[in-house]
Amino acid sequence: MNIIRFLTDGSPAPLTGILHPDGSAEPLLGDLFGDWSPSGRRLRVAKLLAPVQPSLILAIGLNFRAHAAETGQPIPAYPVLFMKNPWVTQNPGDPILIPTHLASTKVDYEAELVVILGKRCKNATRENALDHVLGYTCGNDVTARDWQKSFGGNQWCRGKSFDTFAPLGPCLVTRDAIPDPQALTLRATVNGELRQQASTSDHIFSVVDLIVFLSGSTTLPAGTAIFTGTPSGAGFARNPPVFLAPGDTVTIAIDGIGALTNPVLLEPGP
Repeated sequence: MNIIRFLTDGSPAPLTGILHPDGSAEPLLGDLFGDWSPSGRRLRVAKLLAPVQPSLILAIGLNFRAHAAETGQPIPAYPVLFMKNPWVTQNPGDPILIPTHLASTKVDYEAELVVILGKRCKNATRENALDHVLGYTCGNDVTARDWQKSFGGNQWCRGKSFDTFAPLGPCLVTRDAIPDPQALTLRATVNGELRQQASTSDHIFSVVDLIVFLSGSTTLPAGTAIFTGTPSGAGFARNPPVFLAPGDTVTIAIDGIGALTNPVLLEPGP
């Protein structure tokens, strides 16, 4: 099942619904993170939004073997965790903004599989980890590399958390439709040029591993988004490095989920 969050004609507030093959949406009755049922109504989708507004964004670095190799980093013994501000979530089709107030000249793309938890989770086991998953979506872990590496005081939060730096979409594919999250192909294209392509089978830590680790002695609320890591081919690792520029268009695609496309613009002043 494909779940979307959307605006429709005459609706000032976002709605959540089931996306049908004809492009219409069937609003849900109830709470996506609780009890819900289809309404039986069909509405036109006037604007597609990020499929959820995450309550928490947790993200993993160096989780593809090929990506670790291209950066010259050893395979980590434990998942490398960082956080993104959940309010930097961006909708499909809306722009990634290159910061101009805290200026960056090294804004980069990162194609990622994103896991959305559907219920509260603490101390998950390998046997029940996936029971906490509502579904999966495409994510772009946009990163200002200069703020991540040179200006950020040796931590990543600033470079990962500028406005618009977490595009999600186009839909949330429910867990039952993706029985094996370790058998998905990710791609990133910039202006139609393929930059990243890999299978989640190259993950160092699987989705199950990550849920078990992240929930250890830690309560994860329903609506938590887990960015599971990016493959090789990000702009900073290319020779020479290639960063995003105004006028670019970035598409993150995952087989079985769809394609998330965002244009790139400068942050407007002041």
